[in-house]
Formats: sequence, structure tokens, C-alpha cells
Amino acid sequence: MKIELDGLTHRYDVDVLRDLAISIEGYSSIAIIGVSGSGKSTLLRILSGLEKPTRGHVQVNSHDVTAPEYRKSVGFVFQSHNLFPHLTLLQNITLVLEKTRGFTKKEAHEQAEKYLSLLHLSDQTHKLPRNVSGGQAQRASLARALSVNPEVIFLDEPTSALDPVLTYEVLSAIKELRELGMEFVLVSHVMSFVHDFADYVVFMKDGEIAEHGPPAMLDNPQTQALKDFMEKVP
Repeated sequence: MKIELDGLTHRYDVDVLRDLAISIEGYSSIAIIGVSGSGKSTLLRILSGLEKPTRGHVQVNSHDVTAPEYRKSVGFVFQSHNLFPHLTLLQNITLVLEKTRGFTKKEAHEQAEKYLSLLHLSDQTHKLPRNVSGGQAQRASLARALSVNPEVIFLDEPTSALDPVLTYEVLSAIKELRELGMEFVLVSHVMSFVHDFADYVVFMKDGEIAEHGPPAMLDNPQTQALKDFMEKVP
């Protein structure tokens, strides 16, 4: 994966991201960490093309993230599963494939079943989201993101609404996908998972990149900000 930021600034009422500049290449699992309000989720949304930056240039795998076609090359999983409540897990995927990707009904059904099976949900395909566990619903959301054959999957704290058992269930599924060669950029507050899963970490503070590098940096922070952060997180 290759990520390039040049002068990235994003503003709502105030600057949320401030003149970010970084080039990352050769990593497949990048974690963005930091306290609430540090700008990490905003950065993730810009990297995924969900938001356009106020100023600056952003590229992922040499794609301009503001280009209309870019969104079709990535998948996004939100903090809550974001599934359509009136559709089954299977229909949540087939609808997207038929309406936005031009799949036939047969192709969409086969693709949906493939990824639900990959996420160990074959026995839940015809259930509504309210009738499965939170972990299963989040895995279905991940299956939907995978079904469009994305270059990169973006995950915004995918376990924040789950209890420890369901968190383990979802994170285990993500690890399995990484072993299959999928590429990820994720925001997570679970440092044990970041340690095990990420091969590069970006630490945000007050809208800026305070420190970045391989996950070993979490054990030996070079900035006081990261040291303070690591002392406070589990």
C-alpha cells in the first residue's frame, strides 16, 4: 500500500487536521491511533474518499482520493454495522452489488454467499441484522465491504460498540483476512490488536501526526505525547 499526504488540512468550525505531510509505502496494515478528537477518524474518512479535504493533496495507491471513481476501489466499515435493518444479511450485500456494481442477481448472490462464508456466516445469511449478534452483524458489514473487491478496506473503530467476546470475534475475522492478503487502514483503540495486526502505526494528537513508524514504537515512544497516551490505554 502507498499513502501520500501533502499539506492536508481539513476544517469544520476549526482546523481538525493541520498541514499533514507523510509518505508511507510497502505496508499492508496501517493503524491510526490517538485520543478522541485527535483527528484520526477524520483522516480515515478523507483517505477513504468519504470526505474531501479542505486543502492539500491525498493519494492512496496513486489514486487521487477526491476522484469520483476512487470510492469504487475501496471498502469502508463503520463503528456500528450500518446494515439496512429491513434486509437480510445476504440482501444487504446483493442490493449493493446489483445497484452500484452492475452485478446480475445470480452474480450478486454468489458473491454475497462467498464472503459471508469467508466470514463464517453461512448459517446466518437469511436473518435480519436485529436477529444476529453484534459481532455477526459487524462481520456481515465487513463481508459487504469485501464483496466489491476493494484494493483497501478502511475500518473506523469496528469494535467500539461490542463487548469483549464480540470484539475478539470481529478482530479474529480481520486477522484472517489480513492473512489472505487484504490491505487495511484502521482506527482502533484496542492497543493489543494494533500491536498484533498493524505493520505501521500513525499516532495523532491535536490534528497533527505526532509520531509514526512500525508498531515497536508503541513500546518505546519517542515523544512525550505518545508516552502519555500509552500509559492511559489498556
